[in-house]
Formats: sequence, structure tokens, C-alpha cells
Amino acid sequence: MKKTVFMVLVFMASAVLIAYAGPLDDVLKGVKLPSVPLQMGGSGSNLDDDTVVSGLKEALSIGTGNAVSSASKLDGYFKNQMIKILMPEKIQTVANVLGKLGYQKQVNDFILSMNRAAEKAAPKARAYFVNAIKEMSFDDARKILNGGDTAATDYFKSKTSEQLFNEFKPVVSKSMNETGVTRSYKEMTGKYMSAVPFASIESLDLDQYVTNKSLDGLFYMVGQEEKKIRTDPAARITDLLKKVFGK
Repeated sequence: MKKTVFMVLVFMASAVLIAYAGPLDDVLKGVKLPSVPLQMGGSGSNLDDDTVVSGLKEALSIGTGNAVSSASKLDGYFKNQMIKILMPEKIQTVANVLGKLGYQKQVNDFILSMNRAAEKAAPKARAYFVNAIKEMSFDDARKILNGGDTAATDYFKSKTSEQLFNEFKPVVSKSMNETGVTRSYKEMTGKYMSAVPFASIESLDLDQYVTNKSLDGLFYMVGQEEKKIRTDPAARITDLLKKVFGK
């Protein structure tokens, strides 16, 4: 009985659709499925996808530009305790011994020269960040917008780390020669070997060490800029950013 009633209801519903709306295909042609907007904080949740993605790209352009400018200026690494390149662990014992023997200036000069090399290499990152932003797909943008506070920074790492390392390393190597890193290192280790007979020093690839630390510091700065734009209204300096991320 229940099955019979159900079939009658289905038949009646079909008849109504055909009578008032024509064939089912014609009915479905007029149905427009709603799009699902990208979710953003602030007023951005009510914006269309193109506006939101444009806002994201503008935010990343500003954020990476600020990060590169900050890191590449004089003392950008050296006086920023969060990204300052410190003595490599492999030769920390050497530095400690030399400091006690009155050679702290040589140790300090070595640390300074490493940071100067990083500051000279930092501007090279700008073009790679710009390209990564241009190549960003809609799916990339969706993941970034719905990700954590440093989702964009993680995106840049995945897209540019290898290229940046290859670009930074020769610049760092050249800069280390110009700023005296290699000379300072040789002076340091030479004085250590003289002061501590039969001592040995663990092998260290300075070019690779400084390059990796340079990139770590740069990505840290990009992450800080990203957090500012996501959470600090004062960092939203254009109308589009205010619209997308909220005033």
C-alpha cells in the first residue's frame, strides 16, 4: 500500500513539472548553481573570487617587497636578533677559545661579515617572489586564504627555495670574499691552531651555511609581513587590502 501511494505521488509530481515547466531538460537549463566564495576574514567573505585573489596577490607583493627591503638594508640581518646569522655550531668552540685569548674582535668581525654577505644577497629574492605570485593558481590562492598565518610563506618556500638557493649561493660566495668572511675565518682558525697545538677543526662549508641562514632569515621576514596583513589593520595600506582583509 505504502509503495503504491509513493508511486502515485511521484507520478503526480512529474505531471506538475511537465505541465508547468515543460520537459525536465528545459527546467534544469534554467537552474544556476550558486558558486562557493573563498572564505576570508573581515568583509572579504562577501567578495567575489577574482577580487579576493587580487587582494591576496597585492598583499603578497607588498609583504614580500617589505621583507626583502628590510633584510637587504644595512644591518638588516646583523641588527635583527631574529634573523642575525650567528657563529656556526661547528666552530663555536673555536670562537669561545679565541674570545678568552683576546681575539674577540676577530670573532665579531667574522660574524659581521657573514651578515653583510646575506644583506647583499637578499635583493635577488624579489624577482623570484614576483614570479611565484604571477604563477599562483586559483587552487593555490584557495589553500593560502584558508590556511594558517604563514600559509603564503610556506607556498613561497615550496615554489622558490631551490631557485633562491642556487641564486643566492654565488652572490653569497662573492660577497663573503668582498666583505672579508673568508679572510676572517682563516684568521680565526689560524690563531686557534696556533693557540691550541694539535687541535683539529671540523670541516665547514661556509658558502652553504651562510646561504641557508640567509634564506631562513628572509622567509622569517616574509612570514612576519604576512601575519601583519592578516591580523593588523594598520598594515592594510591600500583600498583593495582593506576590502579583502577587512578595515
